[in-house]
Amino acid sequence: MVLEDSVPETRQVARQMAEQLALGFKFHDERKRERAVEAFAFVDVRQFSHVSDATARDASVAYVDALWAKDDLEQSCMHDGRIDPDALDEADWSDVRSAFARRASLVGMDPRYADQSTLAWRRHKTGGDYWTPIKRAQTYELRAALQEPDYPSKPRHGQSGFGPEAARYELGVELHDTRQWEQASEVMIPYFERILRESSRPETE
Repeated sequence: MVLEDSVPETRQVARQMAEQLALGFKFHDERKRERAVEAFAFVDVRQFSHVSDATARDASVAYVDALWAKDDLEQSCMHDGRIDPDALDEADWSDVRSAFARRASLVGMDPRYADQSTLAWRRHKTGGDYWTPIKRAQTYELRAALQEPDYPSKPRHGQSGFGPEAARYELGVELHDTRQWEQASEVMIPYFERILRESSRPETE
């Protein structure tokens, strides 16, 4: 594991995680399932250091299963080459939710992660406020990765916010949507640096 005082190495690993996360979404867009799993697993093995590598990889498989189930729904709601947003909104999203729930269970996330992630991806395609549920979902994911049930534990004001890391994730999604891959990766580096720093702290601290 990267030591907390090894700042250059921590940043390098965080950069690799950010790049692999972006690649995971690119491979998803390109329908390259196994390559998407491997990219997301690179990230999950390092961010969920409290579980085995095999369990973290299973969590990545569950995430990809959710994305592919979402794609299947979108395909079923295509008319004349375009997604019918009303049909997609009324579709059965239980397979997507089930895959997200499996991911949450594997790494000890709050089960509400599944509902919020499903709602976020649903609204992402059908319209509406997807950014709030995606930040809420990432808060649950960060709590698991950091092993900090009170994240974001802010010292003073703004206690109702989602925390800077969850906000970074949502910005990364926006940059992905506009195909600004390099900026998306740069935005996510501090996100993963925070996780790596926390996971390398001695348990006696």
